[in-house]
Amino acid sequence: MNVLKDIQAQKRLSIWKFCYYTSLLLLTVLIVFSFYGLYSNRFYFMKIDNYIFPLVSILHFVFLYVMNFKIREGEYPDPIMRNIEYGMYAVLLIYIFKGLDTLYILMSIEQYQSYLIPETFMPLGLLILTLQLLLVVFTIFSFYQRKKLIGPYEFEQIDQNMNSWQ
Repeated sequence: MNVLKDIQAQKRLSIWKFCYYTSLLLLTVLIVFSFYGLYSNRFYFMKIDNYIFPLVSILHFVFLYVMNFKIREGEYPDPIMRNIEYGMYAVLLIYIFKGLDTLYILMSIEQYQSYLIPETFMPLGLLILTLQLLLVVFTIFSFYQRKKLIGPYEFEQIDQNMNSWQ
């Protein structure tokens, strides 16, 4: 019976590691693509708007680090982790917005047919959109993994069992 539990635990950990490393890869690639202009096929490093995604993704990197640390050390969730996850809900909305923005850009190709659009517009646009959708899926899946591997946020029980006056 214990062997079966160990196999299930190893399976959960391997799923988490896949989610962890895939999320890191997706974030890194999308940070690079956040500077890319689909219409012009160039990278723009002087536009302030292009730095929003890299700055927002810092919270995602912190969340992944904290989750990995808690899983590796076998710790329970704490209020700091809860606050980071709540911040990740806002980041998830930004990821969804970026995906919808990319979809809107891809659908606007008919408006600009009279202009010179690079040949890489659709292939790279679809790649970026796919990566953004995968990031949304893996972000939601990491919330699920947190609940399964680390546990729910039940701070009321911790506070009731802790008597600081003794």
